[in-house]
Amino acid sequence: MSSSASSFVNGGISYWYADDGIPVAREPLPGDATADVVIVGGGYTGLWTAYYLKKAAPFLRITVLEQKFCGYGASGRNGGWLYNGVAGRDRYAKLHGREAAVRLQQAMNDTVDEVIAVAAAEGIDADVHKGGVLEVATTPAQLARLKAFHEHELSYGEKDRELYGARETAERIRVADAVGSAWTPHGARLNPVKLVKGLAATVEGLGVVIHEMTPVTEIRPKHAVTPYGTVRAPYVLRCTEGFTASLKGQKRTWLPMNSSMIATEPLTEAQWAAIGWDGRETLGDMAHAYMYAQRTADDRIALGGRGMPYRFGSRTDNDGRTQQATVEALRDILVRFFPSLAGARVTHAWSGVLGVPRDWCATVTLDRSTGLGWAGGYVGSGVATTNLAARTLRDLVRQDSGQAGRTELTDLPWVGHKVRKWEPEPFRWLGVHGMYATYHTADRRERRHPGTESSRLAKAADRVAGRG
Repeated sequence: MSSSASSFVNGGISYWYADDGIPVAREPLPGDATADVVIVGGGYTGLWTAYYLKKAAPFLRITVLEQKFCGYGASGRNGGWLYNGVAGRDRYAKLHGREAAVRLQQAMNDTVDEVIAVAAAEGIDADVHKGGVLEVATTPAQLARLKAFHEHELSYGEKDRELYGARETAERIRVADAVGSAWTPHGARLNPVKLVKGLAATVEGLGVVIHEMTPVTEIRPKHAVTPYGTVRAPYVLRCTEGFTASLKGQKRTWLPMNSSMIATEPLTEAQWAAIGWDGRETLGDMAHAYMYAQRTADDRIALGGRGMPYRFGSRTDNDGRTQQATVEALRDILVRFFPSLAGARVTHAWSGVLGVPRDWCATVTLDRSTGLGWAGGYVGSGVATTNLAARTLRDLVRQDSGQAGRTELTDLPWVGHKVRKWEPEPFRWLGVHGMYATYHTADRRERRHPGTESSRLAKAADRVAGRG
């Protein structure tokens, strides 16, 4: 397999922009302005929040400020996994009780169908296919973790998931050395850029004002400050996820974790016949440094994982360009999973950042004393979680402004959760790189020395990271 051919595209934001190209940006903020709600960030969180607020209260004057263009960040670079995972559920069970965490999980299960329903209702064709999520195990240790994971999910009320052995797994998808898998129906594949473009056009059609090429440099009560002017509003909602560290005073709030992806050329019918994957499930594994993949609408495989996990000083990249070593590592995963694809070309590679809180818990907050709100810290499960977060922000704003009372969403355990900041540099960089180096080492050991025990290295890394 070669990634050095002239048709190989490294960066260019992501493969998902290959069809239509990078969009022409909307006009920047022309000067000082006022609004009822100003939303900072034109990704999924910001656009969904604008959508639900405007639908609930059409009279609201809502302005969205985006530093580049809608979908420039993780919303335009992710793996297209619309699924029911939510970061921090176990911690919320410890803090607020199992019943509260079960309610959060049920809300996430419902969110998958909510996104699909709204996209259909608004005429957004995002190549959605609800095939569920299949997570495979390829070693004895992974199989032990898979079975424990499956039982854990059942304990949170997900009764419709299924556990498969090696033969049943192969009937769905032929992953080399797969010894088992678990499947949940609460997942779908989609094209993330088609969703974010459609969502931006929809909210603009509702009367929401979107200003692109307008970086917000500071957020303070009732003010969103940009180089072009300041937007004043009673509510300022920060929806910046992995780019939060670029805001004044937010350098250590959420760590911008890097995730990288590759896409193959369209595969032939013979290649698909060798692999299977007719159900077009999203595909993951039980490695410590896990992978994620989908079969795209144009019959490629788009596959991602951690490359260089973090840039010193919480820096973010410009155009998604990815180190060659990362491209090769992802290609190796592809061929290890599907040896018959050793000759298939990788045509695209890209990277993006996702927001990671210090305790790995997604949160939604509205400070009623200041009118400042925020949502994020999705730790890689944001395609669906952004929608639930946005509906929760809508309810919090409406409650605070006297338009509505408490709702089931405002009572979810992630609302108002407080997280300590990340360590200063160089400890932040050393810690994250050390953690992922340890996970990769643990995975290699488990492949070389099969056994049902998970590597102690990975358990130690979990404790240091604060994920345990």
